[in-house]
Amino acid sequence: MNATRRYTTADLEAMPYDEWFRYEIIDGELHKTPPGSYWHQLTAGKVCYALMDWSDETELGWSVMAPGVIFAPDNSVIPDVVWVSRDRLGTSLDADGHLTVAPELLAEVIAPGEDNERRDRELKLDIYSRFGAEEYWIVDWRQKQVQVYRSSNRTLVLSTTLRGDDRLVSPLLPSFSLPITRLWPPETLMGAFGVQP
Repeated sequence: MNATRRYTTADLEAMPYDEWFRYEIIDGELHKTPPGSYWHQLTAGKVCYALMDWSDETELGWSVMAPGVIFAPDNSVIPDVVWVSRDRLGTSLDADGHLTVAPELLAEVIAPGEDNERRDRELKLDIYSRFGAEEYWIVDWRQKQVQVYRSSNRTLVLSTTLRGDDRLVSPLLPSFSLPITRLWPPETLMGAFGVQP
């Protein structure tokens, strides 16, 4: 019988440093992802900055891009964006500054490719749900839509899919209201590089 290797954070620490790839472990399975495209990172930055601006005004929490979140030795991920409340952050960081509990809100920007889509739409939805996230945004700059999952009976379920002129709001973020059109890379910029969403 051929046993499948179950990776842990100890394996990550033993690996040679490689700044070009993101390594994540989901239920013991190692996921290696190349760097996000300019368009991916631009979209993630827009999500993060919108949350940062709101957080600066309200002082209710903080938003950051690509933090390490270590739920357990065999579940260690790097979400594109997280928002964590002031109250939760106080009990969420380990000695190295990694989150060890789910932030209230996580966001992933979809990267092209079947493996990337499966990881964000299925595997990460499941792990974020199991470890207690209250909200999960799946942001797709190509389709120009945002899927919003919210916790119901300790499970993240699809609450709404935003398109067109819809606004992104959240019960976690009082008075936060963002037109999703502000998240997309400018079409004139993409067109200059021959990129078709």
